[in-house]
Amino acid sequence: MNTDFIKGIIVPILTAIDENEIIDEKEMRAQVDFVIDGGVSGILAYGSNGEFYMIEEDEMERGLKIMIDQAAGRVPVYMGIGAISTKKCIRLAQMAVKAGASGISVLQPMFLKPTEEELYLHFKSIAESVPDTPMLLYNNPGRVGYTMSGDLVEKLAHNVPNIVGMKDSSGDISQTEEFIRRNSDLDFKVFGGKDTLIYASLAVGATGSVCTTANYMPKLVCSVLDKFYEGDLKGSLEAQFKLNPIRLSMGKASFPVATKDMAKLVGLNPGEPYKPNLSTKGAVLDLIKNKMVEGGIL
Repeated sequence: MNTDFIKGIIVPILTAIDENEIIDEKEMRAQVDFVIDGGVSGILAYGSNGEFYMIEEDEMERGLKIMIDQAAGRVPVYMGIGAISTKKCIRLAQMAVKAGASGISVLQPMFLKPTEEELYLHFKSIAESVPDTPMLLYNNPGRVGYTMSGDLVEKLAHNVPNIVGMKDSSGDISQTEEFIRRNSDLDFKVFGGKDTLIYASLAVGATGSVCTTANYMPKLVCSVLDKFYEGDLKGSLEAQFKLNPIRLSMGKASFPVATKDMAKLVGLNPGEPYKPNLSTKGAVLDLIKNKMVEGGIL
C-alpha cells in the first residue's frame, strides 16, 4: 500500500454552513482553495474543528464529495470518523471510500471508557472493513477523557496492515515520541496534533502535523514545516513562535468556534458555528484580533 502521500501539514478543514446549518457549497469550495493555495499537504474532512459531531450522515457525504471534487487531486482528502459505535464507524468508513477519500482518520470512542481489548477490536474492525484504504488513528485524550496507550498503538500498527499512522493530540511530546519509537521498524506515520508543537513534533521524528490554524493562516503554518525540512531550524522555530500566541488565543473562546471567527477575520465566509455554539464577541474576539495583528496575519 502506497502511503508516500501521507505527510506534511494536514488541515482539519472547517465546515462552511448557511443560516439553516446546511453545508454551503460555494463557501466550502472557497475554503478548500484557500488552504490548498496556502500550501497544505492534505485536507481532513470532519475533524474536531470540522464539527463532525453536529452533521447528519447524508449531509456529511454531500460535503465530502464537494471537498474531494474541489481538491481535484491537488492534495489528498481524508475523512475523519468520530462515531461511538463500531457499526456506525464502519458505515462512515465505507461511505468515505466510495466517495473517493484517500484515507480515513478514526478517533477513539468518546463518552465510553473502553478496555484495551475493546479498543483494539474497534479499530481493527473498522480498518478491515476498508482493507485497501490507509487508516490513521486519532488520539485525543483531552476530548474523549482517556489516551491510547503505546501498547495498543504498537499492536495495531504491527497487526493491521492498513493502519498506517496516527495523529497524536495529547500534547505530550514524550508520548508522541514513544508512538514514533515503538513503530520505527514500520513506515508508520505519526502526526503531531497540537499547532503549538509542530517544531517539537518534527524534531522527534513526526511526519507532519494536523493543524486547525491552517484554516486561516496556512502559509505561516506550512512555513514551520518547510523551513524545518530545508534545514533552516532557526527560521522554523521563529515561525513556530510567531504562530503560538495566535493559536493560544483561541483557547479563550468556546470550543471550537474560534476557527470560524478567525477565518472570517481573514476574509473567508464559513458561516456561524452549529448551535448551541455561538460566534465569539467582545473582549475575547478583541484579544484574538490583536494577536492576529501582532502576528502579521491581519
